[in-house]
Amino acid sequence: MVVRVATDERPFESPSSDESGLGRSDSPSENTEPEAALVVPPDGGWGWVVVGASFMCNVLVDGIIFSGGLLSSAIKDDFKISEGKVATVNSLLAGFYLLAGPFVSALANKYGFRVVTIIGSLISSFAFAVSYYATSVEYLYIIYGIMGGIGLCMIYMPAVLTVGFYFEKWRGLATGLALCGSGVGTFVIAILTNKLNESLQNWRLIVLIHAAMLLLCMLFGALFRPIKPVRVTLADEQDEEDTARRHEEAVEKLNSMIKLHSKLDSGICMPPEMKFTNKVSPHTWMGVPNNTRYPTAEEVFRGSNSHLSNSHAGRRSSANAGAIKNTLGNKPMFIEMPVAEKDEQEDSNGNIDNTEPLIGAAVKVVPTQNRFHQRRSHADLVARPLYRDDIFFGASLTRLPQYTSRTSLGYHLAVTHVPTKEDAQEESSGKCRFCPEAVKRTLATMLDVSLFRSPTFVILALSGFFTMLGFFVPYMYIQRRGESNGMNKAIAGWLISAIGISNIVGRVMCGFLSSMPKISPLWLNNIAISAGGIATMMSGLYYDSVFQFAYCAIFGLAAACFASLRSILVVEYIGLEQLTNCFGLFLLFQGFGAVLGVPIAGMLYDLTLSYDKSFYVSGAFLLLSAVMCYPVDAISKWEKSRKVHNSSPTA
Repeated sequence: MVVRVATDERPFESPSSDESGLGRSDSPSENTEPEAALVVPPDGGWGWVVVGASFMCNVLVDGIIFSGGLLSSAIKDDFKISEGKVATVNSLLAGFYLLAGPFVSALANKYGFRVVTIIGSLISSFAFAVSYYATSVEYLYIIYGIMGGIGLCMIYMPAVLTVGFYFEKWRGLATGLALCGSGVGTFVIAILTNKLNESLQNWRLIVLIHAAMLLLCMLFGALFRPIKPVRVTLADEQDEEDTARRHEEAVEKLNSMIKLHSKLDSGICMPPEMKFTNKVSPHTWMGVPNNTRYPTAEEVFRGSNSHLSNSHAGRRSSANAGAIKNTLGNKPMFIEMPVAEKDEQEDSNGNIDNTEPLIGAAVKVVPTQNRFHQRRSHADLVARPLYRDDIFFGASLTRLPQYTSRTSLGYHLAVTHVPTKEDAQEESSGKCRFCPEAVKRTLATMLDVSLFRSPTFVILALSGFFTMLGFFVPYMYIQRRGESNGMNKAIAGWLISAIGISNIVGRVMCGFLSSMPKISPLWLNNIAISAGGIATMMSGLYYDSVFQFAYCAIFGLAAACFASLRSILVVEYIGLEQLTNCFGLFLLFQGFGAVLGVPIAGMLYDLTLSYDKSFYVSGAFLLLSAVMCYPVDAISKWEKSRKVHNSSPTA
């Protein structure tokens, strides 16, 4: 049985398959209808359990990474190597924690957040455990650094993405709470690692303890329960007459309805007659096109081929967002959800018409077979989180014109790209393929190099690279620099923890300030990172505890702003439809920066036997990354005006 709720959205009449340009592989029969399955966030309930699990994953992963420098002195003494060589161990861990991001996201898109997190926990724990037997620093490079970093990424990426998948109205709050785990982990695990260093005085045992801690992420990952989708379909003429009244309240309270029906099935499904072909768009290096070249659920119902046109980006821009608000045509849509069987009574015509009140909305419960003659079962639906344009957006959705200009349901239709027929067939067949389409399509989207044609993107990507060149240096050396310059060892042991506390405060403040319409996220980002860079360069002036803790506070705030504002900046200056592509390439730029930054600082120490030069260079990298972003607003306006000019008929 299904619950079908009519909405007030009005789809265009669908054109023929030739007009739509979607390359239908099958001739639709008269009983076949356009349909799509949407994952609508429940905005609470089990979602808060997911937030807690994500928080704990961030505590363990980021806490271990940011406190890794506390073990480098012991590793250096054990293998009798230089500072530059030992610094590479932790830089590889941090670098591959970012570099593997696009590939881990692709796996999560196919196999789900829960499975990837559990496997990542096993991989990282195994890598850390066998590092106990390391006989050379090169062994640590491969096992602890590369293998361990990939495993940590397989925990981190699902933990971050699944929170946004569960929340709509409270997304900003939920994501902020989950990411606060990074600051808490830095605070707690830095203290724990220092205590273990004092008591055990054996880095191998400490890494073994870290391995045991990472196994806990299996339990937290198991809590990332997949969200069951709803299937959306158009009504036929008879149902249209029966549902002439508009039910806006039912649409606005769709999330509440989903909470009451926990036995939903999972996934997003493309109509069987709709198949992507080579005629739609040239294939990329992955053999499939960028995700934005596939139709959205909205376009499935509209029968629109606008996603194939050169004005694709402009159609979804904020300037046109309002025009799309009511473009879903002249037929009502129905939301289908399986519900518990209940007593049914037939009317005089033998049809079952069991109407029940649900949250103030008129809900009609109808057996599936009476309405859909060729409907597939709910078991064939597939969940593809990376097919959503907003999956990497961690702030409040009220910042998006695509969200504010539509109903909740209309928004989810507009940002969800549907799977292809081959994708659904791979899911239903259960056969193991080396590189399934859901993986290829995600990689093609996240690593689409055509984005390099955008000057705005290039500046933001290079800025992220330079930020990461200087980002990990304070975490690596702040405590050792303090001790070598006369700070009390017990007090110096709290410096990294102080960065963690400041990071927590910074994320809360940044979330609050970025929600204020009169405050520019770009300038907030630029000022914060500039302050962090200048403070890093000046941090060696005095080594009294007040000055050093003040520096840690400033740096922690800068780090929080950088992490919190990237998705907002991308959406504001490049566009929501390019967010996934931007983040995929950002992860590569930032990963390479993380790999190179700390070894450069380590080599400077080897040359000068002082940490001062390392902090000067680190701060300069941070300041440069901020200065690069100062003209982004002007460059973005120029870039957009150039696109408008080039696309105009007279151009």
